[in-house]
Amino acid sequence: MKTWFITGTSRGFGREWTEAALKRGDQVAATARNTESLKDLAEQYGDQIFPIALDVTDREADFAAVKAAHEHFGRLDVIVNNAGYGLFGAIEEVSEAEARAQLETNLFGALWVTQAALPYLRAQGQGHILQVSSIGGVAAFAGIGLYHASKWGLEGFSEALSQEVAPFGIHVTIIEPGGFSTDWGGSSAARAAQNPAYDGMREGRAKRAGAMKPGDPTATSEAILKVVDAENPPLRLLLGAFATELLPKVYDQRLKTWAEWTDVSRAADGE
Repeated sequence: MKTWFITGTSRGFGREWTEAALKRGDQVAATARNTESLKDLAEQYGDQIFPIALDVTDREADFAAVKAAHEHFGRLDVIVNNAGYGLFGAIEEVSEAEARAQLETNLFGALWVTQAALPYLRAQGQGHILQVSSIGGVAAFAGIGLYHASKWGLEGFSEALSQEVAPFGIHVTIIEPGGFSTDWGGSSAARAAQNPAYDGMREGRAKRAGAMKPGDPTATSEAILKVVDAENPPLRLLLGAFATELLPKVYDQRLKTWAEWTDVSRAADGE
């Protein structure tokens, strides 16, 4: 039996993975801004679930929530930083407040929860941190630049983290989903005021999104359980067919560009 701490459990991946863990007999400290959304799970699973009201942008609250979860269950095995949302808007359109709010939730929220959990995981000599990124943490698309900034930042600190905590028996896995039928692009998203100059960009984005077939978020639970049960889990895990098809092409293009400009790059040494 594992004990989980999962943020953003009211819907989407967080909700699906919380249910999957509970169904197999694990314990979950489940956080959400409003724990009323977890009432049905509390009624069904009783002491297996420990609902915690939490806004991950509040660093002190993050530390208090992790401490409360550890005191309640006696240990923490799996930390899942899932809380986050999408911010739609061209770089020129995004306000300072919108940009800061995006980073506070998607990047700093995960950082604070990670920092809060590490002392407990180190003391145990084991643990697993799952950072929910996106294909948008590897590739970037017009119209969601600040979302990409948050996920690229998450990927960067998480890769460094994996090297720092490996000696303590702690694993880190960055989860990179493609398109899924969650509420990411719906009511949970934020949208900047639109500048008509970027209407063409938005039309192209809508056309591409309409051609995509989103994955079923429920089906991701099996993959997540396999990862947390693995003796040697991966640093990165793609979720969905779209991710496995797109990202190799992204890396192939980068390798091609680097190769084409190798002479210029080497000459920069001044030798």
